[in-house]
Amino acid sequence: MIEQNEWYTDLAMEERERFGGTEKEISGVVVEELKEKRADMKITKVEINTPNAAAIMRKPMGMYITLEAEELSEESDQSEIFAEILADYIEQLIPEQTRSILAVGLGNQEMTADALGPNTVSQLWITRHYSKQGEGLSSIIPGVMAKTGMETAAIIKGITQETKPELIIVIDALAARSANRLGTTIQLTDTGIQPGSGVGNHRDGINQESLGIPVIAIGIPTVVKTESILKDSWNYMMHMLIEKEQTKELGMKMQELTQEEWKAVTATMPVQKAGCMYVMPKDMDERVVRLSHILSEGINLAVHSRKFMRI
Repeated sequence: MIEQNEWYTDLAMEERERFGGTEKEISGVVVEELKEKRADMKITKVEINTPNAAAIMRKPMGMYITLEAEELSEESDQSEIFAEILADYIEQLIPEQTRSILAVGLGNQEMTADALGPNTVSQLWITRHYSKQGEGLSSIIPGVMAKTGMETAAIIKGITQETKPELIIVIDALAARSANRLGTTIQLTDTGIQPGSGVGNHRDGINQESLGIPVIAIGIPTVVKTESILKDSWNYMMHMLIEKEQTKELGMKMQELTQEEWKAVTATMPVQKAGCMYVMPKDMDERVVRLSHILSEGINLAVHSRKFMRI
């Protein structure tokens, strides 16, 4: 079978899937899978505990929590429940006694697939200006380097030094390896984020190492590489051929192809000749509206809960 191991994904759970099921987990990676009772949602926790595991997983050490639901980006009466579930897991990552939080909406608000962060932050309950002590929730939409001429990380660092929040929550659109996860998966992590890494546009990291305070990153995949869709389709067709007796032999031959042979076979296909492209579903604009509402409600419920800030 042709694997997708060579392509980047922002999702830790997709990196984990390169190693098969939990019985094949690598040393230093702890995986826990849960079924949410309040909604049709699957929860996966991936904890990377060692430098070696981080190198193999191609992700920084830390906790990655993934929430998966088919109805996440659809018109659904479960959206408020999804927000409550999200809030519960955000609370798990917020250090106790946190009184001041800065929310950052990464991305270009004028581009549909990249507008998730700005749209989410614009719906948050901002309260810092009500507190003389600088406690509460503040926010910033720093824009993109092409418009500001500044690294996003530098903008956030300057604001952090001036306003001194105790925690940063960063919201950003992600890139997935599988098209099935577009708009259906939320990832939370305490490792921060590397803006633009999903589409090969590497910028300075936004994390505790660079900013000196904890950084929680929340994201949803909105784009996938065209080559990834090609491989998904190839593997799907291969399985369909194997299941039928009259085409089983052809399917088995497809399964025996090596990475190099597959590349040679597909090299002349239009999608390959077009070069590196990322695509999104045609209704992603509507999905981003619904997803940003769920994210904003989840963050609002979490940071303004009885455990944390009470302005």
